[in-house]
Amino acid sequence: MIAGATCAAAPPEPAGGQGGTLLRPMTVNVMRDPVDKSYRKMVKGMDLFEEMRGHAPNATLRFKLLPRRPDTKMDGITLAIDAESVSIPVPVSKDNTFTLERHQKALDEDAVVTSNRKTLSMTWRAEIRTPGLPPNVRRLGDLRLECQVGMEADLVSNDRPSLFGPVANPVLRKRGYCDDARKVNYLFFAERPLFSVTLVSGARRETLAVDQLYAGLSDNDISTIDLPYCDCQVMLDRTYYLPLGNRSWPDDTLVEFEYMDEQRATPAATGPVAIGSSRSDVAAANGTAKVIRFDSGFEEWIYRYTDAPPARDMPPRKRELVVLFSPSGLVTKTRLRISTPAAA
Repeated sequence: MIAGATCAAAPPEPAGGQGGTLLRPMTVNVMRDPVDKSYRKMVKGMDLFEEMRGHAPNATLRFKLLPRRPDTKMDGITLAIDAESVSIPVPVSKDNTFTLERHQKALDEDAVVTSNRKTLSMTWRAEIRTPGLPPNVRRLGDLRLECQVGMEADLVSNDRPSLFGPVANPVLRKRGYCDDARKVNYLFFAERPLFSVTLVSGARRETLAVDQLYAGLSDNDISTIDLPYCDCQVMLDRTYYLPLGNRSWPDDTLVEFEYMDEQRATPAATGPVAIGSSRSDVAAANGTAKVIRFDSGFEEWIYRYTDAPPARDMPPRKRELVVLFSPSGLVTKTRLRISTPAAA
């Protein structure tokens, strides 16, 4: 639709979707380069959610808007389903989530879901949640389905094809991208800056390696991530990957988050790192670390060690020590992760 123009639609008629909603002519101000998504693709994502809800039988689907740039204002966002002859307002909740109704005319006219924000100022995700979980806990089956729906709906809004390659997200989904047993580079976002992500299934408990957080920054220089072209540009400290295709973790696996600014005590790591230590203390005791500095003022130092195999024909044991400094410059959290790769 043209900015400031009144849609010359026919008299209102019932939509082909829920509740017989009336489609009325209306005036809509549209940005020159709006953030928009294909309505057809988002509806296909909704259809896929229904088809695959065995992953999350008690969950509900909403879509969520997240900031991509430091100057993005996330209050006062308006959305609409815009087609050639109709424009249908989409209510947005205070948490910037929303649902879509099904409207046959909008589908027939290949409508777009558009907003009053500029291109690449926001990113979009599916949000699938099973009720009754604590605020810092998600369910792995819900998140698996978020990847499937997000890819089908073509929600990831990267500016260049470096993340998924030169093919469209729905094509990758059909190739089994979200089910791949290897690392799936589908970025999830937590509510707050993350210190650790732990998978829990019965008595089995495993904390993810730090390279599964922060868009893999611990294994790369920040310049290689090219933040202006990443959905994580202003949410780097909230990002994480999951072993979506590893079926040894069932759908009922819980995904527990520990946040950087959380005050709960964490077990002291093995080694000479005490809560309240200074940077100079940690450096003197442990040497040079891989350092990640966040815009919030928090800072992580990462140490990786490989121990000699305990016996012949056994793989080496790997240790990962993560030290979190608060903006004051003192150690506020530590964690030690020990892993033994499977023998060849």
